Amino acid sequence: MNDRLEPRIRILLGSSIAIGPGKAALLAAIGDTGSIAAAGRRMGMSYRRAWVLTKTMNACFREPLIEAAKGGIGGGGARLTAMGHQVLPLYRAMEDHALTAILSDMAKLRALMVDQPPED
Repeated sequence: MNDRLEPRIRILLGSSIAIGPGKAALLAAIGDTGSIAAAGRRMGMSYRRAWVLTKTMNACFREPLIEAAKGGIGGGGARLTAMGHQVLPLYRAMEDHALTAILSDMAKLRALMVDQPPED
């Protein structure tokens, strides 16, 4: 039996996803790699997609979460700002709190589900 259930939290600001699981993973990858392109590659997404997600995150918060420097001879790069370093652990804490809050209900829900997920 594949009993893994996973809640996913997305924080919407209007119709924009300010942060969710994918954007949080992208933030962490940018922090690890120092590059939007490298973070996107690590996650299997194009640079353009990573850049669009970065722009959306930056637009949804009072201050940017990521600062990027243009490439070229000296090289480019990206880094999390102080705001990015605040938002990522706060979002991770929200995920943990949500999971803790619904754990018993998740077990009850899982008991009502089929053993194997359907193939898409």
